[in-house]
Amino acid sequence: MGVYRAEYIWIDGTQPTQKVRWAFDGSSTQQATGDKSDCVLRPVFVCPDPIRGGDDKLVLCEVMLVNGQPHKTNMRRANVEMAERFKGFDTWFGIEQEYTFFEGSRPLGFPDVGFPAPQGGYYCGVGADEVFGRDVVEAHLDACLKAGLRISGINAEVMPGQWEFQVGPLNAPDIGDQLWVARWLLYRVGEDYGVSATLYPKPVRGDWNGAGAHTNFSTNEMRENYDACVAAAEALATRHDLHIANYGFGIEERLTGLHETCSYKEFRYGVSDRGASVRIPWQVAVDRKGYIEDRRPNANADPYVTTRLIIETVCGAAGASQSKNGDRPARAAKVPASGRKVAVRS
Repeated sequence: MGVYRAEYIWIDGTQPTQKVRWAFDGSSTQQATGDKSDCVLRPVFVCPDPIRGGDDKLVLCEVMLVNGQPHKTNMRRANVEMAERFKGFDTWFGIEQEYTFFEGSRPLGFPDVGFPAPQGGYYCGVGADEVFGRDVVEAHLDACLKAGLRISGINAEVMPGQWEFQVGPLNAPDIGDQLWVARWLLYRVGEDYGVSATLYPKPVRGDWNGAGAHTNFSTNEMRENYDACVAAAEALATRHDLHIANYGFGIEERLTGLHETCSYKEFRYGVSDRGASVRIPWQVAVDRKGYIEDRRPNANADPYVTTRLIIETVCGAAGASQSKNGDRPARAAKVPASGRKVAVRS
């Protein structure tokens, strides 16, 4: 009988932002008291371990109570239930995970004293004066590919030491599973290079971009019908406050209305508008079908929560509309490139 090693990974109960864990004692992970510290790990996703290699595995788990019920910090279970409820919509997600490398207490590429040149040339840049951490990024990409994750791209971001990788398209809960494992691999690969990665949404205050997890989304109807894309954006407007409250800690620091964001106090959508809450890509407007991009989620947002809310809001509204129209999709107003709808939060 062959022997292999399995690295168990799960999401802990740390607040305000949960962490990826690799060893288990419920009282040490804010998931149980010391006198009742036992929790149960239930494997939900297994992939090759690209760090150890061979037949070794990475095992993502969800946390359960000893009575078989999901732990209150288990966000995956509600995601699974919501995806099953609206499975007829065949929802696809692609998440753009931004993050920032730190070396010690400074962002990678920042001088020991003061600040680097203003942001601008760092985005998708090349050269040692513009790009910092490419070796770590490439190692992380290789690790994700060897693990069989559906990582679909990488790029340098606007601030020095800030990068992005994309995962998807995938259904829920697979998108959450693979993004959490990709995050774990990012932290683990960083160990070998002496750098850490943070998902904090505004790692440097001032005139520097924050870090988000822009979430691209479509249903089977949206992939065939532009009106359904517009209807999805309008549905998201109806529950803006709920989404903002669940899109990651510190969201008000990032969604200021500056640095390619819309203020968290309002909701806007528009074609090719990166200053909107929700962007309809220009190609989608040309093709009259496709997907939309929710630009509000923070880099530290839980993908299980983000995707559950989007499914519930968009598919719930579409389902109600179809019922009223005898299973025919409701027609939404066409939005020109300069058009946008605005909802202001008091």
